[in-house]
Amino acid sequence: MFFDSVAFAMAPPAGGGEAGGLGAILGGPLPMLVLMFAIFYFLLIRPQQKKQKAHKAMLESLSKGEKVWTNGGILGTIVDIDGDNLTIEIASGVNVVIKRGFVADKDGGKAKADKK
Repeated sequence: MFFDSVAFAMAPPAGGGEAGGLGAILGGPLPMLVLMFAIFYFLLIRPQQKKQKAHKAMLESLSKGEKVWTNGGILGTIVDIDGDNLTIEIASGVNVVIKRGFVADKDGGKAKADKK
């Protein structure tokens, strides 16, 4: 009695086919996975690679006299470059040595206070 109705409710659909939806339109799970990877590539992976490439080019183009922001949020002027080490002046007579990779951005020679 009760178990007959439960067994009937658990039976596959009468049509015998798959449920509808985007998976049925695209033909199965493989095309769906390819579509998801393409979306992730164009929305996440590719922009991140472009950003990394631009940051690497900026790090290679650093020269003396440029104002730079460090990852720690310190603004300083490059006074010496020794391979991968940069000496930046963060205040009058205060020099700090950092690795080139810790430069976050160039300031373009203009501090925020200079823009006023």
